[in-house]
Amino acid sequence: MSIPGEESMKRYDPLDATLTFVYGEDDLNPSFNDSDDDEDEDDDDGLRAEMSCGHAVTPVSLTQWCLSQLKQGIYKFRCPALVDGVELCNEQWSYQEVRRLADLSVEEMEYFEAEIARLAAAEYCDIKPCPRCKTYVERKDQTNLNVRCTICTVDKKKAYQFCWQCLKKWKGPAPRSDRCNNDSCANHDLELLKSCRTTPLPQVQGVDACPSIRACPTCGQTVEHDKTGCKNIICPRCQVEFCFVCLKLTPECLKTSSYFIPCSDGVAPRQTSIPVWHRRKKE
Repeated sequence: MSIPGEESMKRYDPLDATLTFVYGEDDLNPSFNDSDDDEDEDDDDGLRAEMSCGHAVTPVSLTQWCLSQLKQGIYKFRCPALVDGVELCNEQWSYQEVRRLADLSVEEMEYFEAEIARLAAAEYCDIKPCPRCKTYVERKDQTNLNVRCTICTVDKKKAYQFCWQCLKKWKGPAPRSDRCNNDSCANHDLELLKSCRTTPLPQVQGVDACPSIRACPTCGQTVEHDKTGCKNIICPRCQVEFCFVCLKLTPECLKTSSYFIPCSDGVAPRQTSIPVWHRRKKE
């Protein structure tokens, strides 16, 4: 599915009584704020609407921000604006609010809702598309790469199984947890963890050589430190904060350390396995 509307020029209707308009800066995209005199603020193109958290947006900046979040696998939209120039607002917006103030087109709504549904489902279960029919399939046993697609099995009138790792028709004996017999079957994330370069973390005292890529200790998502700020990062998938250096969850790491000094256990070695995410189930 193509990503719609990234370059579309939208503007609010100044007569829309359902929105609260403000004429200050666009809090999501300060670099595009008007630098003209106040007399230009009556231009309809300069209208900003107030979100529930109190920050001002334009339909373009809100659409672009939320699209960027979806691309990163984040479907719970939070305000990235700074409060008093120091802390992130981080208040969560409902999709209904985003849809309204981003002035989403029909095409954009279809894209947003399909991505939100897919990402939400992935938060609670292990799903991937079948390589034959493209229907999303849930893997019940996270220790077995051999997965059966029920739709293809019915369609072909015989069992159709594929490899969860290489997403090709299964070859070889099963069950297997490492790979199937397809030549290209490999855990690329694991290979990346083993072969990635080391890098210093300039803001953290004494950390001169740390693996540049880590797997989140909670969900296994591979992440890279941007080498700014402290040693702790928030996983973009499971939203759990952990220490990039020692790989402990932040509350545990901070018991014997702080954000900018070395961990008591030093730099954790390269990871040789990827943690399995034990997702919570919906009640």
